Amino acid sequence: MTTPEIIGSTRSTYTHAIRLVCEEKRIDYKLTECPLRAPELYAIHPFGKMPVLRHGDFELFESKAIAGYLDRSFPAPYLFPDDLRLAALTEQWISLVNTLMDHTLIRTYLFAYIAPNTADGGPDRATIDAIMPALQAQIEVLDKAVAPRGYLVGSDLTFADLNLLPILHRVRQAPEGASVLAAAPHLTRYYEQHAARPSFQRTLPPAGPPRRSQTS
Repeated sequence: MTTPEIIGSTRSTYTHAIRLVCEEKRIDYKLTECPLRAPELYAIHPFGKMPVLRHGDFELFESKAIAGYLDRSFPAPYLFPDDLRLAALTEQWISLVNTLMDHTLIRTYLFAYIAPNTADGGPDRATIDAIMPALQAQIEVLDKAVAPRGYLVGSDLTFADLNLLPILHRVRQAPEGASVLAAAPHLTRYYEQHAARPSFQRTLPPAGPPRRSQTS
């Protein structure tokens, strides 16, 4: 079978999530590293976001669509459940993380450190302070969600987990985020358990602060 090509950045949380899919499913894939708004991205995504996928003559953008395609194109383990209710819950958590939590945790909170709109280039304290109540509330929701079984959905790993883990990894790199996560015992245990997976260890992003990027 043709080797899938993932085009994106190792620093992108969504590229990281797709790489986790490939690692968990033992898919032999090619990673093409590129910066934001690279021609390789615009060749597939109309707005130049990452990651994008090329698989033979098939091209695809948006990380959830890519994950679903890879999951169905390659053998088990499957990361999108067949059970109707578990599948709906997986979609629920992917949607919540991508539409709400990513905006709070990454594009507002973390970007206040890595791309601050301040005269001296230091952290945007006003933005950080303003977003903290929402950050705290969302971490509490996640802490409660993973408490029963250590997964977002059911008793097995799903793409909902792989979609969230790269975001938690980044949030832990900033002081307030690290403190809030440390105070969420179930989510801390969840992160430590899954971050120890070989798939996660093999795909760790480069050390240092992530660069601002448009991802999907």
